[in-house]
Amino acid sequence: MSHLLRRLKLSLRVGHVTASSRCFSNCIFKVTPCGTTVKDGDVGYLAIYSYVDKVIDFTEKKVPMELAKGMGTIGASHGWVATLKNGIVCLQDDFDPYASNTDPKRIPLPPLVTLPHCQTQIVTNIAMSSSSPEDEDCILAVKFLGPQLSLCRPAHIDCKWSNIRISDPSFFSSHVMYSKRNGMFSMPAAGGNYTASCDLGRHVNEPKIQMLSYPEERVFEDLYLSTGEFFDKEFLRIIDWKFTDWSCRMEHYLMESSSHTSETFLVKWCKDINPLDGKTELDKFLVLRIDEEGNAVYTKDFGGECIFISKAESFCLPAACLRDKRPNCIYHISNTSFGINCMDDNEKERGGEFTFPAPFWFPPKLDSRGKRILSSGIHYQV
Repeated sequence: MSHLLRRLKLSLRVGHVTASSRCFSNCIFKVTPCGTTVKDGDVGYLAIYSYVDKVIDFTEKKVPMELAKGMGTIGASHGWVATLKNGIVCLQDDFDPYASNTDPKRIPLPPLVTLPHCQTQIVTNIAMSSSSPEDEDCILAVKFLGPQLSLCRPAHIDCKWSNIRISDPSFFSSHVMYSKRNGMFSMPAAGGNYTASCDLGRHVNEPKIQMLSYPEERVFEDLYLSTGEFFDKEFLRIIDWKFTDWSCRMEHYLMESSSHTSETFLVKWCKDINPLDGKTELDKFLVLRIDEEGNAVYTKDFGGECIFISKAESFCLPAACLRDKRPNCIYHISNTSFGINCMDDNEKERGGEFTFPAPFWFPPKLDSRGKRILSSGIHYQV
């Protein structure tokens, strides 16, 4: 068992310190009920856990308890959380500790249009092409479970949804990300053999497919698990199947290097899930580096960066700006698990029974010169 959970719990017993915290928006640690407002009903004070400085930042920002409990939330990107109620997607900055306490931004979008033989109630995730939906050129992508992907420009007065049907079932549960390299939204197919990319231009009606080329010695194992996934032989070899009656689920995530835009990573995340309580008991990761031609090679070297995976859009961050400065680590958070997997030494930290109210990693907030924006909450060292 990791010491991570104990460190988090112990930090809550520390007395108040000065309000000059170095941390910035990372993930939601806790929301403490503090009253009721006419606009949002029950609200609570927002507390942020910083993966950079390893502090818990207790802010004075009030957020709706409904949002903190995940009611209606469908994803997040760049610190903005998306909700879906009565067919309306709304972008909110409530979880951003630097946004206004008294006047949080709420950007409702046009009613969703459901394509024939599709659904728009269950969402895989969302992604944005820039850090703010108020940017004129920002495009929002909403990936629904099934064939439909919907795009829109939130800042445009005549904002409307462009709906794309991706008929290949391999993409029905895929997670979408925005690629700065090609200016398109991309997603991996189940199994990780190819990717699909879409935009509001020439590929709005038909996704661009890129086949991935693996090393010649890569051999696939025709092993079909209950999840409907095929696993390659090399990946199976590194997994310790201690509980054969448990369910294994494979998820695939794409993200780009923050410093080398020509590098894309494909992460295969295998979870052993206990069927009794639905909690993840074992996490295994396999990472591939993909170049512009689609050549994919297994790697444990992320080029001095770390990878962050959650229910929000995935991203990379230079290890140099992290407190322990360990590169090649995967920080992951979900509804039932939280942990860090370091590829160099196979060191793992897990949060055990500890869960977060909103399983979102948020990238750093930077000013116009690329410097970190400081927060102003009361913080506890973890």
